[in-house]
Amino acid sequence: MTDKEKESLTGEVKDISLDYQQKKIPGEIPEEKRKEMEKTRKELEELKKKILKKYPFTVSLGIIPPQDCEKIEEEEKVPEEEAKKKPIHIMMLIPEEKFKELNKIKLELIRETKDMKPKIWLHIKTPVDIWNYCLDGKYDIARAIALSFPLYDKGFLGSLRVAEIHKELVLKKFERYVVSYVIAGSLVRGDATKTSDIDVYCIIDDTDVKRMPRLELKERLRSIIYSYIMEASELAGVKNKLNVQIYILTDFWESVKDAHPVIFTFIRDGIPLYDKGTFMPWKLLLKMGKLKPSPEAIDMFMSMGDKMSKRVKNTLIDLVIGDIYWGVITPSQALLMLYGLPPPTPKETPNVFLETFVKKEKLLEKKYADILERIIKVYKDFEHEKIKEIKGGEVDRFLKDAENYLKRLKELREQIEKKAGERTVQEIYDEVFNMLKEIFGKKSEVGMIQAFEQQFIKKGNLPSNYLKILRDIVKAKKSLRKGKLSRNEIEKVRKNASLLIGNLIEYNQRADLISVQKGRLKLKTKDKTYELLVTDKSAFLMDKGTVSRIDIGKGKIVKSSVEEMTSALNQQSKKTEVKIDEKLFEILKKKIGKFEVVL
Repeated sequence: MTDKEKESLTGEVKDISLDYQQKKIPGEIPEEKRKEMEKTRKELEELKKKILKKYPFTVSLGIIPPQDCEKIEEEEKVPEEEAKKKPIHIMMLIPEEKFKELNKIKLELIRETKDMKPKIWLHIKTPVDIWNYCLDGKYDIARAIALSFPLYDKGFLGSLRVAEIHKELVLKKFERYVVSYVIAGSLVRGDATKTSDIDVYCIIDDTDVKRMPRLELKERLRSIIYSYIMEASELAGVKNKLNVQIYILTDFWESVKDAHPVIFTFIRDGIPLYDKGTFMPWKLLLKMGKLKPSPEAIDMFMSMGDKMSKRVKNTLIDLVIGDIYWGVITPSQALLMLYGLPPPTPKETPNVFLETFVKKEKLLEKKYADILERIIKVYKDFEHEKIKEIKGGEVDRFLKDAENYLKRLKELREQIEKKAGERTVQEIYDEVFNMLKEIFGKKSEVGMIQAFEQQFIKKGNLPSNYLKILRDIVKAKKSLRKGKLSRNEIEKVRKNASLLIGNLIEYNQRADLISVQKGRLKLKTKDKTYELLVTDKSAFLMDKGTVSRIDIGKGKIVKSSVEEMTSALNQQSKKTEVKIDEKLFEILKKKIGKFEVVL
């Protein structure tokens, strides 16, 4: 970064406004102006003391930079007549649990500041509101708050400011390649302090890098991005340690595909300070339950439990607790993901496990949910130094509980997969036969298969193996009822069925197109061209966006609409032949004169 760029960024952070600072610059500030500034500073200091005395839970107070006031005014819909008074915009952050008191606090503070000069405009938000700006892509609003001049701060503003400055430094260097810059950890959870570490993640697009090995690229990026950490901390004026995790896009995508719980947790909890449209879609897909682990990923995470016993016996006591903890947490989250839920936090996992598999599905005995909860509690107590040491007998007991728990999880996996398989086969069967019903009408299962064979196989519209696929779907449904269908057989049916469904969809689309086109004609007169659409029950004449319906029975043309015409098309049977009554042409001749039909 050049000295000019550093100077520009430093100015944005520190040069909030001369009106907000008490520092006198000899020879540059007139005495009258200096006294006015000093008075403003004292009034703001007094206001801060009153706010903190009345609302000691305040998270932070910051003065919005003058260059960003217009954005804030527009976002917060500040009345134009108030904006013209050039008020000092103060952002007050309160804890999320005080959200219900927000309006009451605002009214009290409006009364407190109404006679202040210069005019004060107070904005009261919670940290969640700041994160919502980021989730909505309003990064400039979050940036304005991050770079506000701190009147008071418990750590939130400082943490956000250092992350924001580091982001700006990274973007100035790599803007073309930065996919997402995301903040997570204690700041997002709402328990950050003035000394809390700040966890940020930077995802770099490496898909168009051709002349450098991926490992070398990652190391070079890490070296440069890490070099900005100290610079960002100095510019922000905070002591918080910035922890930066760097991912290249191809590696990150592999972790997403493998459904790695750490990456899923990051996607679930992370808040983007910058995103090119990559992180937020992943976040929404995860929330919708669309990101699911592959069978290989489940195998990999389950295997962590298998290796736990040997590892525990060869590790020191403090590491033993961690190994047991992760040895049960990771497979538990994997099974919740297999069931179709996004991975919960470790703290939430026991309750979600209990509610899902014990109470709702009744697949698991409560004692195993209790084991999971007990192991997590011991780990947390050990982590927070409530437990200083653990005797060998206790370790053995926890180890035995964990082994029994993992053994039961393997059985639970089979139960979940069996239930999922039942749903999968039933859904495939329903989808295929509903599509066949749409093509052939209402028939028995046997009748549907015979009609399919006659229409698609014997006429050469589909290869003969598609008849076998259809029969395999029926067979799979029957085998499932008897409990004789394996996971591999279900997967085979699913893959083959997707081919059949794709061809049936294509056939239906072609049939729809033919149904629409077979009754469509062009009518050309001396001066104009019309379109005529004939269905099995009605006819419509189109002229430059105007739609008219031809009432053959009454021998006249009446005004219609696109909606009425679309409705008539949807009600028309695909098998019905379109017959044109000769009276139709007589009515048209009276309406538009002599014409010819153009095919």
